Amino acid sequence: MRRLLAALALLAGGGWALDRAFPPDLSRLEAVGQEVLARDGRTLSTLPAPGGTWRLATTTDYVPPHLTDLLITAEDRRFRWHPGVDPLALARAAYQWARAGRILSGGSTLTMQAARLLEPRPRTLRSKAIEILRALQLEARYSKDEILGIWLTLAPMGGNIEGIRAGALAWFGRSSRQLDPAEAALLVAIPRRPEATRPDRHPERARAARNALLMARAAGAPGITPADTAYALATPVPVARQPMPRLAPHLSRELARADPARRIPTTIDLPLQRAVEEVAATALAGLPDRASLAILVADAEAHEIRALHGGAFGAEGRAGALDLTRAIRSPGSALKPMLYALAFEAGIAAPETLLADLPRRFGSYAPENFDGGFAGRVTVADALRHSLNLPAVALLSELGPLRFATALKAAGAPPRLPPGADPSLPLALGGLGITLREMAGLYATLGTGGEAAPLRLQPGPDPTPRRILDARAAGLAAAILVNPFPGGGPQGIAWKTGTSWGGRDAWAMGIDARHVAGIWVGRPDGTPLPGATGARTALPILARIFERLPPAPRQGLPVRATAPPMAETLDRLRLTFPPPGAVLEEGEGHVTLRASGGRRPLTFLVDGRPLPAEPAKREAAWVPEGPGFYRVTVLDAAGSAARAEVRVR
Repeated sequence: MRRLLAALALLAGGGWALDRAFPPDLSRLEAVGQEVLARDGRTLSTLPAPGGTWRLATTTDYVPPHLTDLLITAEDRRFRWHPGVDPLALARAAYQWARAGRILSGGSTLTMQAARLLEPRPRTLRSKAIEILRALQLEARYSKDEILGIWLTLAPMGGNIEGIRAGALAWFGRSSRQLDPAEAALLVAIPRRPEATRPDRHPERARAARNALLMARAAGAPGITPADTAYALATPVPVARQPMPRLAPHLSRELARADPARRIPTTIDLPLQRAVEEVAATALAGLPDRASLAILVADAEAHEIRALHGGAFGAEGRAGALDLTRAIRSPGSALKPMLYALAFEAGIAAPETLLADLPRRFGSYAPENFDGGFAGRVTVADALRHSLNLPAVALLSELGPLRFATALKAAGAPPRLPPGADPSLPLALGGLGITLREMAGLYATLGTGGEAAPLRLQPGPDPTPRRILDARAAGLAAAILVNPFPGGGPQGIAWKTGTSWGGRDAWAMGIDARHVAGIWVGRPDGTPLPGATGARTALPILARIFERLPPAPRQGLPVRATAPPMAETLDRLRLTFPPPGAVLEEGEGHVTLRASGGRRPLTFLVDGRPLPAEPAKREAAWVPEGPGFYRVTVLDAAGSAARAEVRVR
């Protein structure tokens, strides 16, 4: 009926054609900020509307009933019945103006106020006439609740805050759905004089305006009881503005740039995200100057990211605008578990296979361990657990760098190499570029039995996993890494650290029966961080993250089976120094001959003559007799032999 009345009023005023030609301008209503939502629908982060105004789309569904009851009672008691203009209110306002010679009440309905909020104008009689026509247009086009939504979205709340939802967040730090009667009354009162009653600048005026509204109007509001009014009158008003929701700021900005939607869903778990950011803030305070860190937590089974911290957002000197979960960095030894799993799958080694951790050259490449020492003969499991470099390079030499690089790419982590470079043995020790997001995907592959799928940030159809590794091989590699955290922490976590050259990148990655978590610490500009290692810098943070994760629905990693015996091809006898074709300089003193593999005791010979050597050692000293060519041979207890022709000049 009231829509019909509004339409008839437009026709009577000859305004129907004008209504079609000049519809209401809704540009302000449509220019709202964006919200990034957690997986349960709660707000993770808000982004302002163009121009920096905090304005969020609001409907009556976003506010408690007592707020709309109070608003209508205080501003427009006949709102539900009139066609946009209340003749009685206008007549009263005209009479008061005629008697007093000035405007005492505007006679504006909530629909007229909505029209004014859509198209602000100076407060003149001409503007009032335009508001009346616009109000009739709004009533002819929209429902009463839709018109309330305009007011609820655009009502000024002081400063650069507009609308009930933004006002609830700014003044109370809570959702508009949770407003109590005292809070609702304040947000209804502020728009009358938004700058004069800003709680942060004029708390006493704000309190007086709220109480005056309650005393004069609340008794007639059906959703406000006398007890509510008494409690509200005694409640203090806020005296400081609350920060707008800003969890996962890097992610929020990334998604908002890609999606213009007002509300953007994510897979982020809000309590976990808050806990991760608290851990990050505490850890950051203890890091050296210009250092930062990134954290990622995912549900490996669901292939969904649950928490993401991209760095100290906006922090001066820490490149806070960069999302460091997407930064390409060197992983150091953190890639080794994937290499070992591929070696298990290929039958090159098994966890109990014995390897030699001794000096060895691979052509011109001579890797060393992080501490510069060597462990001698070790099992594959211990080589991975202690992150020894020589065994890892030897495994990659057998497996093939191209095969390793192809597997990484198939798992969603394409290795970034220098321009024109081909995959080579340094890949085993982190000689490539990778991101924390990609590393998390690789470890999720290990934790889910060798199946890889992209880790999602937004809800959607379940991705189809691709098998990258044999389930047993993935499970064996993961099981080797299940060790207690050095400083204490939750049990049953498989973890691995990594440190890039010069301490530029410190990593710690971990998986349990459901989750994958990763930590990166370093300087965003790539400069060294003295003293930083994955074990010392990143691993304690990883332990604190796992302490905050919910219990996994089951215990243990997916695969614990023992692999069948595999060929121990890497245990064969090798002469590691000198390599074939080596040229040695005369006069440099003795030459240390070294060997790996085979069964001890070893016997070293030069041109068929044995050299003195200790049975337990894998090396012997040789002093060349002069320039010339020599044949160096090593024999083991099983009769195997390895030789090299060398030259002394």
